[in-house]
Amino acid sequence: MTGRATQGERCSWAGPEPIYIAYHDEEWGVPKADDRALFEKLLLEGFQAGLSWITILRKRDRFREVFDGFDPEKVAAYKARKLEALMADPGIVRNRAKIEAAVSNARAYLDLRESRSLAATLWDFVDGAPVQNRFRRMADVPADTPVSRAMAKALKGHGFRFCGPTTVYAFMQSMGMVNDHLVTCPRHDACAKLARAFKPPTD
Repeated sequence: MTGRATQGERCSWAGPEPIYIAYHDEEWGVPKADDRALFEKLLLEGFQAGLSWITILRKRDRFREVFDGFDPEKVAAYKARKLEALMADPGIVRNRAKIEAAVSNARAYLDLRESRSLAATLWDFVDGAPVQNRFRRMADVPADTPVSRAMAKALKGHGFRFCGPTTVYAFMQSMGMVNDHLVTCPRHDACAKLARAFKPPTD
């Protein structure tokens, strides 16, 4: 992937930790239209609510392991015994409300998929094209937007939980629906190039 940032150029939120730098340089802001990737990130953003993303990032591999690769059909079928096992696992965020929300969100995903994919539903909010912002300071980057508020409302209407406007905007940033790398960061132009080649989902 082109445009790997160097220390001092990349967005300051990436910090000094290698795992966070790799996430910034290789994942954040890259447009994605894969339903599984979007579903996974939506659930992880829900777990992140009230916490820092680095906390979730450090635990992401374990989340993937115990949540069956975030396979919606498997997660939707979780019963009480599985929920108790998850609550006892120190490798993830042991919050019962968030764990239960992950299961209900998987069921909401499956219900939505009967009529349309999650990817097509969400990308419609930006007309299928990544929004190219040109912020120069982290202080200029919003916590939410009218679009993220509309998307959050729609997700809740479909039965999703832990998806408020701020959580949804963080999701949009990470999934490349908006390019919020600062213009001084090499990843801004790299993600803009990827956006020009992006083909939006249609079903």
